[in-house]
Amino acid sequence: MRPFRFALQTSTAPDAATWRERARKAEDLGYSALYVPDHFDDQWGPLVALTAAAEATSTLKVGPLVLGNDYRHPVVAAKEIATLDVLSEGRVEFGIGAGWMRTDYEAAGMAYDEPAVRVERLEEAVEIYAQLLREGTATFSGRHYQVQDAQCLPRPVSEGGPPMLIGGGGKRVLTLAAQRADIVGVNPNLRSGATDQETARSAVAEKYEQRLAWIRDAAGERFDDLDLQLLTFVVAIDADRDEMAQAMGPAMGISPEQAYDVPLALVGSVEEICEQLHERRERYGLNYIVIHDAELEPFAQVVDRLAGT
Repeated sequence: MRPFRFALQTSTAPDAATWRERARKAEDLGYSALYVPDHFDDQWGPLVALTAAAEATSTLKVGPLVLGNDYRHPVVAAKEIATLDVLSEGRVEFGIGAGWMRTDYEAAGMAYDEPAVRVERLEEAVEIYAQLLREGTATFSGRHYQVQDAQCLPRPVSEGGPPMLIGGGGKRVLTLAAQRADIVGVNPNLRSGATDQETARSAVAEKYEQRLAWIRDAAGERFDDLDLQLLTFVVAIDADRDEMAQAMGPAMGISPEQAYDVPLALVGSVEEICEQLHERRERYGLNYIVIHDAELEPFAQVVDRLAGT
């Protein structure tokens, strides 16, 4: 089993001083990384925000969770990621995804292609990123991208390029992640327009067991080297787990028994949450847990007990 790691996902702050202090606090509390999402709503630009977080810290890793592939050409984004890797002295985790939020596409006037097309485009982009960040140059001809002798300068300082993170909830993206990424984000099925109940039904334990099987089959011998990441949706320290399940189940359109076991919810005392994380690592392989701003300090008790174990 891979050792536990923990990260903070955050997206905005009242001012620069607050942002930098948040990054330093995450580092001081033992979190491994700070992540920023990539949407066109009320959040900071991820790559600039990550640069500021890296400058404010000395060991904290930084990365997007995740860049929307359709929002930037891979040759353009590879240069930005490589530059961030240089400026952070090798502390980048490069998250990339197919894009899913329709409002982003509508706001930018971009075509919102069907999922199969967006994923196919991601597959091509991942190959281009791998060539650019690992080898420094890329030549590729596909359905969506044609690149000839593109260069990635500056060169990243991370050997072989920054670790790549790919997340998803469907078989095709998780297969790609298992074969090409270093960190696999195991998510429910996120799609624009889905109801909360539809998302919840894709987050039950049986669905995560199926996703783990897809990842294991696709990864083959490299499976043991993968970090399997979970972005939490519910974290409630010192809440009653039974009461929460009884309330969450009907609201989510699933049974209380299913709600009790949803992997992306962590509810209970610090001791109970530590037990849940051990159980879920044993059951699903999930070792890299991401929380949000509100949980940064309360969840640090869990980080202190489990990080690196």
